[in-house]
Amino acid sequence: MSNKPLYIDIHILQSVPPSNINRDDTGSPKTAKFGGVTRARVSSQAWKKATRDLFPDYLDEDKLAYRTKHVVGLISDAIRERMPEVSEGDAIEKAKEVLVALGFKLKKEENEYLVFIGTLQIGKLAKLAIQALRDGEKVDKKEAKKILDVKRSPALNAVDIAMFGRMVADAPDLNVDASVQVAHAISVSSAETEFDYFTALDDKAPEDNAGAAMIETTEFTSAMFYRYANVDVFHLCENLGSPDAATGGINAFLKSFVKSMPTGKQNSFANRTLPSAVIIQLRDSQPVSLVNSFERPVVALRDKSQLTNAAEALVAQEKAIDEAFGVTPQHTFVVTASSDASVLKELADGDPMGLDDAVDQIVAFCSDYLSECGFRDEEREQNDSLTA
Repeated sequence: MSNKPLYIDIHILQSVPPSNINRDDTGSPKTAKFGGVTRARVSSQAWKKATRDLFPDYLDEDKLAYRTKHVVGLISDAIRERMPEVSEGDAIEKAKEVLVALGFKLKKEENEYLVFIGTLQIGKLAKLAIQALRDGEKVDKKEAKKILDVKRSPALNAVDIAMFGRMVADAPDLNVDASVQVAHAISVSSAETEFDYFTALDDKAPEDNAGAAMIETTEFTSAMFYRYANVDVFHLCENLGSPDAATGGINAFLKSFVKSMPTGKQNSFANRTLPSAVIIQLRDSQPVSLVNSFERPVVALRDKSQLTNAAEALVAQEKAIDEAFGVTPQHTFVVTASSDASVLKELADGDPMGLDDAVDQIVAFCSDYLSECGFRDEEREQNDSLTA
């Protein structure tokens, strides 16, 4: 099997109006220093969560995972669904036994920390527990660990675990290396935090008391963000054991990442924008972020919008990197929602296109690549007995 690399780079320019979509422990919008100035920042964790929230639009439930402390409840419910005659208490005790066999530490009926576990894995662990109940034996530790071992049972792995990874401190053999990397989004220019002063009135206050019942402030910022992520296509397929599963995950991730928006303070600011420009590149050398396009802050000028200047900076940076390091992408797809970003077509293989068309072409290219690497869906079919 060939293991030549293929990476998908996703670059996004997105303007977000007054908002506070990702705040720190004091309630302030997150920031970071870059290029000597303060930038607005949205953590990768926030945007990954928003992306995962859209996965059900593109993937069936059995291809997804839960991040939860309540794995005991999930497994015990699955046990009783398959074996209704077992009592709730016995199902819970057997579910706890499963988690102990996996090496997880429990606190009453919860695991001590969040665990990322797939829907298929939950079902298979429940079947293992049922077999132990019927045989009057303890849960087989080796079989339990095999179910969560991505190398031995890739057919059971969820797409979001295969992409974002899993770390279990108590059971490192259950760790999964991520195949997707997501950067903290930062503003292309310096950004200031402002305060919204507001009051609330009591609708039933007496007429002689017309003052505010509450006075408060909330912080917000406004910025054009550069967002970046990459996908290691070969490693994603290794984690899932199937080209079809991998390309389905790529389709879901690209569309979800582009369309997602963290939910912080949405009711107060309703900052539901979509990107102004999306550049998706396929590389066979290494992933390349273009964030240094904005080391020098990019602002609007009298005759040019901030989007135009940001797009021009991206084009210049991409060309400079290609010339200096020879990391020219194999393919570049451009999706734009504004003529102000028309300069980006200089990078594209053809004319700018819609997101669905771009993703369809990328998925087809990845499918051909995985076939050339020697991956076959028959490998997953051979593992289907695990999910039966």
